[in-house]
Amino acid sequence: MERNLAMELVRVTEAAALGSARLMGRGDETAADMAAVEAMRNAIDVLPIAGTVVIGEGDHDAMPMLYVSERVGTGQGPELDVACDALEGAAICATGGYNALSVIAIADRESLLRVPDSYMDKIACGPAGRGVVDLDRSPTENLRALADAKGVYVEDLTVVILDRPRHTRLIEEVRRAGARIKLISSGDVSAALATTEVEAGIDILMGIGGASQGILAAAALVCLGGEMQARLKPRNEEEAAQARALGLFDLGRKYGLEELASGSVMFAATGITPGDYLSGVRYVKGGAITNSVVMRSSTRTVRMIEAHHRFDRRPEY
Repeated sequence: MERNLAMELVRVTEAAALGSARLMGRGDETAADMAAVEAMRNAIDVLPIAGTVVIGEGDHDAMPMLYVSERVGTGQGPELDVACDALEGAAICATGGYNALSVIAIADRESLLRVPDSYMDKIACGPAGRGVVDLDRSPTENLRALADAKGVYVEDLTVVILDRPRHTRLIEEVRRAGARIKLISSGDVSAALATTEVEAGIDILMGIGGASQGILAAAALVCLGGEMQARLKPRNEEEAAQARALGLFDLGRKYGLEELASGSVMFAATGITPGDYLSGVRYVKGGAITNSVVMRSSTRTVRMIEAHHRFDRRPEY
C-alpha cells in the first residue's frame, strides 16, 4: 500500500467525527451513529482502493451501508480488507462522555481475522507487554509480570475494564492484587490505544468486549508495536454458529496479535469526544478542530494530526 493512502485514510475518520460530533450530548445514539456512518461512507467512496468491509456496522439486512461484505472505494487500486467503526461509543457521544472515536483500518486481503458479531476476551497493552502477558494466566500473574517488565510496582499499574456485571470477579481480583482500575462504560478501542501512550496513564486492558472492536484494536497495536491476545466468547449458540460459518471452529483458541491483524496494516482514528488518547472535536468561529492519529505497520510511523476545518455555511442539524 502506498504511504500517501494513509493521509487519505485519516480524512475518512475526520469526516465521520465531524458528522457525529454535533450530536454529542443530545441523547440520540441512533442519530449520532447514522450521522457518522453516512459521513464515513461518503468519504470512503473516494479512496483509491478496491476494498471489502470485513468488520463493519453489521449485516446487510440490518445496515444500509458499511455492512460486512460491502465493496467500498473507487474500485481502482489494491484489493484490501476494511475494518471500521464510524462511531465507537455511540452511547458515549449521546451522553457527552469520554473516549468516543471514529476508527478505520485497512490491510492486505485476508489479513484481518473475520469474526462474528459476538464477544471476545481480551488482554492488550503497549510494547512493554510484548511476550510478557498471557491470556491463559491469571490477572494477578499478568499484573506482576507487566509490573516487572516496566520496572514498577503492581500498585503503580492502571487497568482499564469495561464496567459490566460479567467483570465482577475480574475487578475483585485486580483490586486484591493492588492495581488501580479505571472502569469505562464503553470505548475499549480507545482504551487499547491509550495503553501505548505514557501520558494517558493506562497500562493494560483486560476483560470481555466486542469482537469487532478487538480486531480494530489489534490493527492499531500491530502498528504501535503493542501486545494483544484474545479468545472468542459467543453468548449463545447462534453466535457460535456464526463463528463456525466463518471457519472459526475452535472456540477455545487463543489468538495472538499477528493472528488478529497481520501484513501491511494502516490505521486511523479521530476523536469525537475528549479522550485518553485523542481530543474530541472542538468548534471554533468559522469551523472546527479535529485531533487524529494515523499509523502504518510497515514503518511503525505514527502521525498525530490536528486539523482545522473551515465551514462555508452553518451546518444543518
